[in-house]
Amino acid sequence: MLYRSKDKFQSSCGWPSFDDEVKGAVTKVPDKDGMRTEIVCANCGGHLGHVFTGESSTPKNVRHCVNSISLNFVPEAQITTGQAIFAGGCFWGVEYYMQQKPGVLETTAGYIGGQKDEPSYEDVCSKTTGHVEAVKVVYDPVRVSYEALVKLFFEIHDPTQIGRQGPDIGEQYSSIIFYLDNEQKAIAENVINILKEKGYDVVTRLKEATTFWKAEDYHQDYYSKKRGTPYCHVYTKRFD
Repeated sequence: MLYRSKDKFQSSCGWPSFDDEVKGAVTKVPDKDGMRTEIVCANCGGHLGHVFTGESSTPKNVRHCVNSISLNFVPEAQITTGQAIFAGGCFWGVEYYMQQKPGVLETTAGYIGGQKDEPSYEDVCSKTTGHVEAVKVVYDPVRVSYEALVKLFFEIHDPTQIGRQGPDIGEQYSSIIFYLDNEQKAIAENVINILKEKGYDVVTRLKEATTFWKAEDYHQDYYSKKRGTPYCHVYTKRFD
């Protein structure tokens, strides 16, 4: 996946034009002409076209001018994507780091694991719903595997802490992987065993996914909006 149809616009340049790309799917490199910026596929390095800024064609002020032979339109209903759900402390930090991973297409902060329908942040903070803060990740399985996401999850939070994560204390900040099928469960179990063999006292639980409730809009893309970085999550490399 390189671009979405919702980001395409008419530019009268004769080529398909987009004002945004799928995050991490396109790499920008200086063109050999010394003037323009070339865009290539981050996965295979294939030439796509060029990117221009400052034209004010759209509010994003960016135009990806793409060679039409580089693209093949596939209806969204036919796109194969994967989903994963992780809870590892405040969902702001988990979402921030998941968004940096190439192949991740979409993230959503929300609540899962409890008994109350459509819970609010205040409900979850009351510690009466059984819900935890979590992030649902939609990813391109061609570019990133579920196992890679599980490993990243264990590198962006401390899986040895019970009922807390850094300065955030409470069951809503528990470390849990909500698996969507037995294959995901087996992969998560294997990664946990690897960590235990390395000497980590992992307390992360595995639970079958239940209904995921989207959190309030102000929780979505929190650090992107604030232009900041997490205060309670620190990346720590745990795998070779």
